[in-house]
Amino acid sequence: MQSSLWLALAGAGVLISFTPGAGAINTMSNSLISGFRRSIWGILGQQAALIVHVVIVALGVGVLVAGSPVAFNVIRYAGAAYLVYLGIRQFLHKPDLDQEKAAALRNEPAWSMFRRGLWVNLLNPKAIVFFLAFMPQFIRPEHPLLPQYAVLTATVVAIDILVMWFFFAAAAKSFQRFTHNARGQTILNRVFGILFVAVGILLALIH
Repeated sequence: MQSSLWLALAGAGVLISFTPGAGAINTMSNSLISGFRRSIWGILGQQAALIVHVVIVALGVGVLVAGSPVAFNVIRYAGAAYLVYLGIRQFLHKPDLDQEKAAALRNEPAWSMFRRGLWVNLLNPKAIVFFLAFMPQFIRPEHPLLPQYAVLTATVVAIDILVMWFFFAAAAKSFQRFTHNARGQTILNRVFGILFVAVGILLALIH
């Protein structure tokens, strides 16, 4: 891939990653509950979903999903429902200042965080449609395709990890003071719960 084309890809990747969405909300929520360092597991789950989306589009399945209203809507509503479920669960979560229970929450298994991040991004058919429009701009069919897809995927994933971890997860640190009392925990739970539900509803309504 030419350096000028890669720079354009990197710039687009930065803009995409900084666009607030379910992944950013999930990352900030994980950082608040489990800490900055452990939030990486949810971020890695989100990247695994991103790689799946790239593979789907590269194999041409994305064209079928984008062209099939039924398939698109099934995935879209499933994703919206999952986000609304996460939001309601977060909203209704009662504050707990018990040190042992708080420690248990902070020590959520890495696989659980990874899996949640995976599903948050995987159940987003708009990502497939987006990559369907985005990827061809940086792929030159006259050159070998596999190396180009590898560079594109590695670039987008690396940028998203950096933005999610060092911007969104780090930004959540400023809210840590709210976690030390019941009122602050309630506020945070309701704020993030509402954000999850709002993103889920938008995913279901916006075409």
